[in-house]
Amino acid sequence: MKISTTKYSVTADVPQSVTLLFISDLHGCDNDPIFETLKNVPHDAVLVGGDIVHDEKNYKRGLEFLNYCGKNESCFVALGNHESCFPGEIRREITDRGATLLDNSFVGFRGINIGGLTSGEFYMPSRTPYTGWLDHFARIDGFKLLLCHRPEYYDRYIRGLPIDLTISGHAHGGQWRIFNKGLYAPGQGIFPKYTSGMHDGRFIISRGLGNPHL
Repeated sequence: MKISTTKYSVTADVPQSVTLLFISDLHGCDNDPIFETLKNVPHDAVLVGGDIVHDEKNYKRGLEFLNYCGKNESCFVALGNHESCFPGEIRREITDRGATLLDNSFVGFRGINIGGLTSGEFYMPSRTPYTGWLDHFARIDGFKLLLCHRPEYYDRYIRGLPIDLTISGHAHGGQWRIFNKGLYAPGQGIFPKYTSGMHDGRFIISRGLGNPHL
């Protein structure tokens, strides 16, 4: 597996420059290229956008990844839809490995408020997230960075709120692509609006790292 990285610069009123490495949608993929990237790309913390595990048969590599990050990095994790329907105690698995779980919660890191919005389950993609927490997060002082696994939530719940930066995954760059355009993405259907890159100057979507499905 070859990993490509994209660098985005965002203006923020914070005490010092901060470099955050965002990783999403591992789905139990090979960790060695990820570990190599973590060693070679300078950063202050790792943000994880969900779907670390895939299912009850394909999850051990995801936990191995968390174990590495929890021991060696400042690591902040939001849940994806695959974690939401995982049969094990995934929340405990995340925190036991030293990572900070952000599930309708936020923490401060070097002057940045980093929050994580819960994700609808795999079989309930239209389930409404807890917008009460989202409204609370939007009202706090300081720079606000939101991890939101599902990009389709941006227009629906986030765009009209004073949240400085939202980062998503889930779309896999468009699971079907032609001429570098996504033709289909989960939760958005055909001709999806958000599959990768930066939008509105404050919304970034990762293409993700793995998916065992054909």
